[in-house]
Amino acid sequence: MKQTFKLIIVAIFAGVFTLTGYKYFIETKDVMLAFKQESPVLFTTSNSNPVNTTNNLDFTEAAEKTVHAVVHVKNTISSKTINSDKKFFFKGLEPTERIGTGSGVIISADGYIVTNNHVIEKSSKLEVTLNNNKTYAAELIGTDARTDIALIKINTNEELAYIPFGDSDKLNIGEWVLAVGNPFNLTSTVTAGIVSAKARDLNEFDGNLQSFIQTDAAVNKGNSGGALVNSKGELVGINTAITSETGSYIGYSFAVPSNNARKIIEDIIEYGNVQRVILGIGGGNLNTRFANELGINETEGVYVNTIEKGSGAEISGVEKGDIIIGIDGQKVTKFSDLAGYLGSKHPNDLVNLEILRNSNKKNIAVKLIKLETYKLDYLGLEIKNLNAKELENYGLEYGVKISSTLNENLKEYGLEGTVIIKLNDQKIKNIEDAKSIMEKRNNRAPVKMTYINKKGKINSFIFR
Repeated sequence: MKQTFKLIIVAIFAGVFTLTGYKYFIETKDVMLAFKQESPVLFTTSNSNPVNTTNNLDFTEAAEKTVHAVVHVKNTISSKTINSDKKFFFKGLEPTERIGTGSGVIISADGYIVTNNHVIEKSSKLEVTLNNNKTYAAELIGTDARTDIALIKINTNEELAYIPFGDSDKLNIGEWVLAVGNPFNLTSTVTAGIVSAKARDLNEFDGNLQSFIQTDAAVNKGNSGGALVNSKGELVGINTAITSETGSYIGYSFAVPSNNARKIIEDIIEYGNVQRVILGIGGGNLNTRFANELGINETEGVYVNTIEKGSGAEISGVEKGDIIIGIDGQKVTKFSDLAGYLGSKHPNDLVNLEILRNSNKKNIAVKLIKLETYKLDYLGLEIKNLNAKELENYGLEYGVKISSTLNENLKEYGLEGTVIIKLNDQKIKNIEDAKSIMEKRNNRAPVKMTYINKKGKINSFIFR
């Protein structure tokens, strides 16, 4: 009996010990493993190539689709220079040639090609070489220096490979992209990277507000005008610039969004020039310092400081002090977000603004109007048409407004915001009048500009 009782006691202790050991060693270990599984750091370090392995990314199909539609563009610039051996005897000029190269993207089977304006600028002759080494003479269809986009065309009986446009608004930061071009005169070269930022503004480009896609795909000299494509092989940008002290790639490159490039190309084909639009507001980016000065809490968005008379913004009820935080569902944190989206729009398009007014959200539909401006390159001025309300405010019957001074030397004269009423004593009613006078003038003749200054007085300025 005693022996039996001892066995029972031993069995009970053994059971308790086993149960305790299970609870401590087994269950605690399971909890620790579950915790490790939730840790993103462990996932990253446990795989030497987590992105490719997880998503099974393969760029071979996208590269195959695009490499034959990216071309080499050769720009021959002819000029005449004085030959030092002959100048004293014949006073003659000898022709010289400079060669520039870049890339281009075939966007239609019949030979339309988009590239950068700086690739074909001042060209006397354009040649395009396809990936199969066939070379064609190219015709310049149109350019837009402001966005650095140009359209050229080659004629051939064969149907060409081309890249379809993608929607650059749908690009996400961190998304993989390919840069396809002809760096250093090499044939089509493909590099990969991710979208590092969107709506990047580079003010050094002629002072124009731009909205670039920033990537870390390797882009070098000769890549300009080439394709930025997504993993589906769709065109999402035109590679345009790099930032580098050496002139070669050091980590950042920039592309014009495809939505903007496509709109420019369509305008060139349909109208012969770019139909730009304006929202009709002036303002700036919010940040902590600016928000404190204004006495508001918001640090992101576009603060509306001025409203242009007769613009869609004024007609729709946008007010000074409004903060634009979205447009057509796209988030707006800075002015380049807004400008980049508007760059893909046409006159009379409707956009839906999401604004904050006195901390309350409000949606306003705005009809975009055409921006009617023209650059007087010889004068170093950009002018714009005035509507009836603006003319009435100035007390004038006609004239065009100086919207910006392109020549740094003119800024000290305070010409911005003044109204030109005559060029060479001829009335200027609109930008077409100014354009016609400048095109017909003798290139060596001075230009007399008569304008109304901000105090309402008539002044003259002579450009020589």
